[in-house]
Amino acid sequence: MTKHRGFYATHQTPAFKQWLLAHPRFHLHFTPTGSSWLNLVERWFAELTNKQIRRGVHRSVHALEKDIRDWIAA
Repeated sequence: MTKHRGFYATHQTPAFKQWLLAHPRFHLHFTPTGSSWLNLVERWFAELTNKQIRRGVHRSVHALEKDIRDWIAA
């Protein structure tokens, strides 16, 4: 992808802009690549993956969602 003014040019196509207008609950948030809080989010997902998802046996999406919610609650 080609960068354009600090963000990807693909996010500036007429089709993408039209899609965003048709889906108002979605918002683009451009953040610096090196944002320290992103590292915390990535670390949290790594913990979830290593301690819950990989260790479990999930026979359905519903079971996986329940296990994730239980892990978050704990």
